[in-house]
Amino acid sequence: MVKKRIRIDIEDADGAKYDIKLEGNITLEKIRKVFEVMNMADIEVEGGSQNRSEPPNMDSTGAKIWHAVDKYFPMGKFTSTDVLEKYEDEFNEPVKLSVISTYLSRFSARGRLDRVRTGREWTYQTNKIAQQH
Repeated sequence: MVKKRIRIDIEDADGAKYDIKLEGNITLEKIRKVFEVMNMADIEVEGGSQNRSEPPNMDSTGAKIWHAVDKYFPMGKFTSTDVLEKYEDEFNEPVKLSVISTYLSRFSARGRLDRVRTGREWTYQTNKIAQQH
């Protein structure tokens, strides 16, 4: 069994830095508890309440795809087909599966997503928790 590790680095508006490391049997519930503690300590994270009032910038296909990933798959695993369905539901415009796949591959290469081959397709998962500053 592979030992899981997650590191969360955050800097708040006052310049205070927080470094949280989780190792071992990490579950979604344990991650939620960490965020609850951060909430109780009044530590704002990306996507927190101060950022919710700002509308996302949707000027490109890549931005729209990332918005769909961020909104519908913040912590779970997903495929390019899953993103295609959510994209078309969200924006009411068609997009080719190859376009979705290309952008997801680019996001993976830039470290925004984890990408794992599962059978005949790729499975993705966001790296948001590790990317917090």
